[in-house]
Formats: sequence, structure tokens, C-alpha cells
Amino acid sequence: MSSLSVLEPVRLLAPGSTSAMRLVCFPYAGGGLSVYRALRPSAGVEVLGVQLPGREDRYHESPFQRMSELVDWLCAILPPYLDRPTAFFGHSMGARVALALTRRLSADGGPSPRALFVSGSPGPCLNTTVGGWNEPDDGLISWLRRMDGTPREILERPEILNALLPTLRADLTVVATHPYHDGEPLSIPIHAFAGEDDDYAGPDRMAYWRRETTGRFQLSPLPGGHFFLTSQLPAILTALDRDLTDLTGELSRETTR
Repeated sequence: MSSLSVLEPVRLLAPGSTSAMRLVCFPYAGGGLSVYRALRPSAGVEVLGVQLPGREDRYHESPFQRMSELVDWLCAILPPYLDRPTAFFGHSMGARVALALTRRLSADGGPSPRALFVSGSPGPCLNTTVGGWNEPDDGLISWLRRMDGTPREILERPEILNALLPTLRADLTVVATHPYHDGEPLSIPIHAFAGEDDDYAGPDRMAYWRRETTGRFQLSPLPGGHFFLTSQLPAILTALDRDLTDLTGELSRETTR
């Protein structure tokens, strides 16, 4: 694996053991890697994040507007970091990106993740309507307020809010225009996390991720709305520690057979 620079799309968020699994994180619509900086499993797992164009220190780059183009880009930059067993984690839009990327990697026959961790995203087969993406700015802002995840200091400063809207709209367009892949399910474990008060991706909708794999599936409802990710971080870390430790053990047994 090449050295990780703060200027590269793939960033090191938490160091880990060279023998442990690697966890790659994908952001939600309009978000950057800062949301994952506290995601530090204790199982010796190295945590990487992908900083997509159009946000934080890549603000001046044009964001993707189609899933196929985004996955093409990820397939070009990620292979050097798939040189050891890897799992993907994505929240909301990031969950759909992680799934689309996993399908592409599996179809191409190269290294692909051994597990998916998804949160805040309805089961893809539901084709749940994505709000705001094709509405005027006022409609997009109203949708943003309903999701209740944007700090008030941003919502109350139009100059900042208006600067964020193009990337947010592009990200939502990625999800809204991506057709559901009704093909063979994956065979890897999927662990889905759901906010109990999330009207968009509550436990009932997150349960449909079960259809995306023939492997193990687990649904973990947690207190909170759509952006429960921060408030429930300890519970998520506990689950990640357990699952990644189990996966590492399974892989070790495979290599000794």
C-alpha cells in the first residue's frame, strides 16, 4: 500500500495492526470524513476514509452526480488499499456507495470486502424516494431541516448554506438516479444500524438490507434519528469490535486449513 497523504482521496483515520482487517468508510450526502474521525475500533483495525470531491478540503472539486462515475473513480483509487482483508462502512449515501462498489469489485473478480456495515439508508430494494435533489433550493433546504442533522449555525448563515447546496444536491442525485440492482445477492455478512426515530431509514426499512446477501445479517436498532451516528458511537464501536474480531478469527482459521 502506498503512503497515505492528507492530500490524497484515501486518508488514514485510525492506525491499526498490520495483521488486522482494514475498515474503509464512505461519507453521507454532503458530508466529509470528519464525521468518522472518532470511529476507532479497539480490535487493532486500521480505519481509512475516502474524501469525495466537493467537500471539506476538496471543496473546489466538482462532485460526482452519477453512481457509475463515482464507482469508476473508486475502482481506480482503492485497489492499493485492498491488499489485506477489508470491510466497508457507510452511512446514508455512503451505504449505497459501499454496496455499489462491492458489487462492482465482486463482478470484476478482484479483491472485495469481507463484510458491509451500513446505517441510515433504507433497504435498496425499496427504491425509497430521495427528497430535495430535484427541487429548487428552498425545497432542498426544507428537506435538510427535516433530516435534522445540519448544525443550526450553518442553517442560519445563508452564505455558508448556499455554498454547501451544490455538493449536497449532487450527492442526493447520485442516490436518486441509481437504479436498484435486482441481481444475485452478495454472500458476505451485512450489519445494518438504524435510528429508531429515523423516518427515512428506520429499523423497518433497514431490515430490507437482508435481501442483499445470502450471508449473515444483523439489524441493530439504536436510539436517535437519521444522524444517530455521532450520539450512538459507543454502541456502534462495540458492534464493530465484535464483528471485526470474529471476521479476523475466521480469516485466520481459513489460512491455517
